[in-house]
Amino acid sequence: MPVWELSSTARVVPPARPRKLAKVPFVELADGRLQGVVSSGSDAGRVYVSSIATATYAFACSTNNNRPCGGARGGFCNHIRALVGEAVLQYGAERVARYLKADTGDTPDTGPDANGLVALMTATRPSQGDTSAAAPVFSRFLRHLAYLELEPTTVPLPEMQWFPPTRTVA
Repeated sequence: MPVWELSSTARVVPPARPRKLAKVPFVELADGRLQGVVSSGSDAGRVYVSSIATATYAFACSTNNNRPCGGARGGFCNHIRALVGEAVLQYGAERVARYLKADTGDTPDTGPDANGLVALMTATRPSQGDTSAAAPVFSRFLRHLAYLELEPTTVPLPEMQWFPPTRTVA
């Protein structure tokens, strides 16, 4: 285990499986939703912010400038399906199902998969939710992108100062 991980106060959870970031560059389980940013299949300059609410499976999908997704009329669009698929790769199907409060009824041997989770949620005929979460999700995505542009360093980042120090470095 690396030294930084041993000294970290936050638990580092490795992804369930590696994933490619081209289609779904950002996915998170936060704010009572599975949410993330999904690239457009037709326009390289457009992304969609998609989300599924915990327990109700109310879904929302809109562009980063808050235009509605044409495919999310009455059911899950392809962006939401891709989001669920990448969340399963990132966090594992069991963790995603547990977070969304999806009763898969599967035994640990067979476990749910992305298609099974989507089928389970669509069978409940979820309603279309509001897109008010799109702006904060997209903002977090942009903040994560900004970290990729930083040069590697061991100097603390000012916005990360709220993490409590655990030990001093000699």
